[in-house]
Amino acid sequence: MAEKRRGRLALFVLVVLAMLAGVGWYSWERYQHFLEQPLALPPSGRVILVREGDSAAGLARRLAAEGVLSSDLPLRLLLRLHPELGRIKAGEYLLQPGTTPMGLLQLLVSGKTKLHAITFPEGWTFRQWRRAMDRHPALKHLLTGLSDQEVMARLGHPGVHPEGRFFPDTYLFPRGFSDLELLQRAWKRMQEELSAAWASRVEGLPLKSPEEALILASIVEKETALPEERRQIAGVFVRRLQKGMKLQTDPTVIYGMGDRYQGNIRRKDLREDTPYNTYVHAGLPPTPICMPGRESLRAVVNPAPGEALYFVARGDGSHQFSRSLKEHNRAVRKYQLKRK
Repeated sequence: MAEKRRGRLALFVLVVLAMLAGVGWYSWERYQHFLEQPLALPPSGRVILVREGDSAAGLARRLAAEGVLSSDLPLRLLLRLHPELGRIKAGEYLLQPGTTPMGLLQLLVSGKTKLHAITFPEGWTFRQWRRAMDRHPALKHLLTGLSDQEVMARLGHPGVHPEGRFFPDTYLFPRGFSDLELLQRAWKRMQEELSAAWASRVEGLPLKSPEEALILASIVEKETALPEERRQIAGVFVRRLQKGMKLQTDPTVIYGMGDRYQGNIRRKDLREDTPYNTYVHAGLPPTPICMPGRESLRAVVNPAPGEALYFVARGDGSHQFSRSLKEHNRAVRKYQLKRK
């Protein structure tokens, strides 16, 4: 009898163990399925924000409540098994369709946050840069309301005029990146681009320093939007400087007028004695008049050879180049006065 009871007990234990093993196996299968199952994300993906101090377990509960995760329990178990996955970094993350719970934690640990973009076109002025930064919702605004002089002091360059000092490009940054950090990055880029251009300059230029090259490049940038014309226009200005002729370029006059410019230059504007009026003053203006790009920087240190000393806009974005004032006046009558 005792042996029968022991047999039944042994069988019962085996049955219980088998059941526990089955439950364990089923639970493990469910757990594995959870880890491999993509998150519930829209086709365009989803952006989540991890704040400073957020825990991985707390984030799991939030994502489960929002329907991104079917349950937070398997993810919390995963964190128990792999505590290193709990060292998530604050930031804004883009979850792409197909992301799994394991992939989610690996992304948050990597710190590869979503990047935002801001574009500064070639030829923009510092005023336009500041307006674009003030309007960007992902930037942290530390410079709003400061004067240009105060901005340059914050950057560590007190007394430096800001125009032309920042390289135009598209910059990528995470949410919370500051406008101050952005300008520091653009300043460094311009220093690198200007140094590279100056190092490649041809001999015989009437430019004494990288600063003068930067100023002339800003004028070339404003004079044409056609890449193939930049070196030609640079050549005209270089030859005028070599001959002691005034540059007589409208963009410098416009810059000197500031807010008074309303889309038209009058005769009296060409005679106004501002530091930037190259119809009045010989040589280069005191500072750049915009942010020039790489091609304009390279154009002024390696201008196209030729004899042209004048150019006039044709009205289609291109220019007519002339060697003499007589030729130039004919071109003006053809392309400017006739059109007016």
